[in-house]
Amino acid sequence: MLELGKVLIIGDSYSTFENCIPNGNAFWYYDGVDNNRTDVIKKEQTWWWQLLQETSSSLVLNESFSGATVCNTERPEIPHTSFVYRLQNLCKRGFFKETKVDTVFVFGGTNDAWINSPLGAEEYEDFSEENLKSVFPAFSYLIKTLKETAPTAKIIPILNCDINPQIIDIFEKICNRYEVNCIRLESISKQSGHPNCAGMTQIKDQIIKALS
Repeated sequence: MLELGKVLIIGDSYSTFENCIPNGNAFWYYDGVDNNRTDVIKKEQTWWWQLLQETSSSLVLNESFSGATVCNTERPEIPHTSFVYRLQNLCKRGFFKETKVDTVFVFGGTNDAWINSPLGAEEYEDFSEENLKSVFPAFSYLIKTLKETAPTAKIIPILNCDINPQIIDIFEKICNRYEVNCIRLESISKQSGHPNCAGMTQIKDQIIKALS
């Protein structure tokens, strides 16, 4: 059986589920209610729950927020919820010092593509408040910070399909620069732009296949 150990998820709506994320985080998938969105109405149907059940692993935190961008150019109605802000908050409150983490899934970029956040240029060292408002420097900052903060953890970015291919191509290039193996999803079944039950299982299957 594939061993993932203690798992941290940093994600957006694709990884949310009611009562499974920190209080106050917005979620897209409701417990027992489809809201005419998709047929995912149980946590057991999510990609991450299925993955936990089929691997030797346990979830320490699902830090996902519906609508969140990777970079600090965000939806105006949910400021300070980006992947960058949330990772910085985890670091500030001592999460990585207090909690053993073996595997970190970073699953984002979809909202950056949807709201046309500025892409920016590839950056690997000189991160600033200004360039973290752009997608590529922000993603690079995320991976670099995770590697430095959780040096024994396996960092696994998951790259969505059906969004701007330039984002995915550069994300993959950044991962290669940091010697991190990413998982590039293919042909995921979706409704309303989000994985349905079939899509959730496809995500889980593609992750297991890539890691096995």
